[in-house]
Amino acid sequence: MTLSISDLKVTLGGREILRGVDLDLRPGRVHGLAGESGSGKTMTGLAVLGLLPHGARATGRIALGERDLLGMSAKELNTVRGGEVAMVFQDPATSMHPMLTIGRQLTEHMRHHLGLDRKQARARAVELLGQVRIPGPEAAIDRYPHQFSGGMRQRIAIAIALACSPKVLIADEPTTALDVTVQAGVLRLLRGLCDDLGLAVLLVTHDLGVMSAVADEVSVMKEGLVVETGPRGQVLRDPLHPYTRALLDSLPGETA
Repeated sequence: MTLSISDLKVTLGGREILRGVDLDLRPGRVHGLAGESGSGKTMTGLAVLGLLPHGARATGRIALGERDLLGMSAKELNTVRGGEVAMVFQDPATSMHPMLTIGRQLTEHMRHHLGLDRKQARARAVELLGQVRIPGPEAAIDRYPHQFSGGMRQRIAIAIALACSPKVLIADEPTTALDVTVQAGVLRLLRGLCDDLGLAVLLVTHDLGVMSAVADEVSVMKEGLVVETGPRGQVLRDPLHPYTRALLDSLPGETA
C-alpha cells in the first residue's frame, strides 16, 4: 500500500465536508474517485497535500507508508508536496505561471527537492517533456504556457508533477477542459506513466466514462462519503449502490 486514507473527516465553517472517507492507493494502479460536483472528491485530494481552505479542520489518518500526513508540520509537508506526492490540477492555464517559461516552472522545485544544479535540472526537464510527448522538447523548454495548446499544457503540467519522481499522483479532473480527442491522449499518457513508473494514481473526475478508460478500481462519492468501492468492471457493470446506478443511468452510452 502506497497511500491509505482512513476515516478522513473535514469540517469547514461548522459544516462537515468529508464524513469519514476510506481509500487505498497501490503502486502501478489507477484509483478513480467519481461523484457529482460538491461530493468531496477534490477536497479529498487537497487534504492529502495539506492544501485545505483556511479554517478547515481535518481528522482521521492519511498514511504515506508508515507516516501520517495529518500529523505533519507545515515544514514536513513541504518536503512531501511535489517530492513524494504531486497533483495535476484541472486547468493548466491557471495552475501554471503565465510569465515564466515552462523550463523555469519545471526546474525550480527539482533544484529545491533534489538538489540539482541548473544544468542537471534543465537536462531532467527536457527528458520529462519528451516523456510526456511534447514535440521538440529542447526548444519547447524555453517557451511560455500560452504558446501551447490546452492538451499540450496539460501534458506539461503532468511533467511538472512528475519532476521529482513522486510515489503518488493526484489528478484532479485533468481532462475536463479538453475536447474528446485530446482527452483520450492525456488519459493514455496517465495510464502509461502509471504502468511504466509504478505510480499510485488517484484520478478525480465526475465522468464515469473517463473511469472506464483507465481506472483499475473505482470509488463513488456522495455528500462527503464513499458509498461504493470495487474493481472497475464490477462497479460500472453491476453497481451495488443506487446512487452509482443513477450516475450510470444518466450516461448516454455504455461505460464499462
